[in-house]
Amino acid sequence: MKKKILIISGGISKEREISLQTGNQVAKELKNNKYTVKICEPNHNLFKLIKKFKPNKIFNALHGQYGEDGYIQSILEYIGIPYTHSGVISSAKAMDKEISKKIFIKNKILTPKYIKYSYNKSNSELNYIIKKKLGFPVVIKPINEGSSVNVYICNKLNLKNKLKKLKFYKDILIEEFIPGREIQAAILGNIRLGAIELKPKRKFYDYEAKYNYKAKTKHIIPVELSKKKFKELMNISFKVHKLLGCRGVTRSDFKYHKNNFYLLETNTQPGMTKLSLVPEICLHKGISFIKLIKLLLDDASTNK
Repeated sequence: MKKKILIISGGISKEREISLQTGNQVAKELKNNKYTVKICEPNHNLFKLIKKFKPNKIFNALHGQYGEDGYIQSILEYIGIPYTHSGVISSAKAMDKEISKKIFIKNKILTPKYIKYSYNKSNSELNYIIKKKLGFPVVIKPINEGSSVNVYICNKLNLKNKLKKLKFYKDILIEEFIPGREIQAAILGNIRLGAIELKPKRKFYDYEAKYNYKAKTKHIIPVELSKKKFKELMNISFKVHKLLGCRGVTRSDFKYHKNNFYLLETNTQPGMTKLSLVPEICLHKGISFIKLIKLLLDDASTNK
């Protein structure tokens, strides 16, 4: 009997288009390898479709809010069919940038200093706090978005205007800006997959640099690091993967500055598009795209 795989993609987050691309690419690979596949949205038809299709496993191709923050995972736990990637608690911890930062700091993992901002301070108060605790420039970002959605590098002059763009978020993170090299490392279960360095032509590796071909970000693999530093990078990534209780694949994003790795965040649902980094890292290690998908499906579980 053919294995039946249900792919959930799309959703209502700001990363909907990327999720659809991920879902379509995964579906194409599985169909080419004689799997029976259906793609669906995480809407009111989900339960009905699952009951009719009776999948063996579910591939979670959702990104962003409701897709990688524990929300869809809690629904899939209730349904009781094994699903890919991290479970409820680990997804929620990794997606919340403040909670994950507290875990990094508690476990002596270097991460940029930050403050949480709730729009309850005047500009002069905020500027004073930033100058005292972080220094300019700073990075502002939503606490629970992915793919660098609404992330900005700000100086004292443009901070006010950039903050207005994030007004619809309840809380945001204001983080010290760490210059240096952008390096990202991937872990799959107990496998240290490897790393890749990014040289974006834009100011940093933002949403456009990640998903727009015209942005022309340069991908460097293997990363030019000594064996000792590369081992350190992969060990930090592996440690965080385990600390957060992650399943399947994760990608941890770092800045490398003055011989130190600063962990920015860990992603529990890395993209699977043509420009995505994890498939590229895997390919360099000799793991094809379909092999990566199969490994994720093999690791699928209903455990939180």
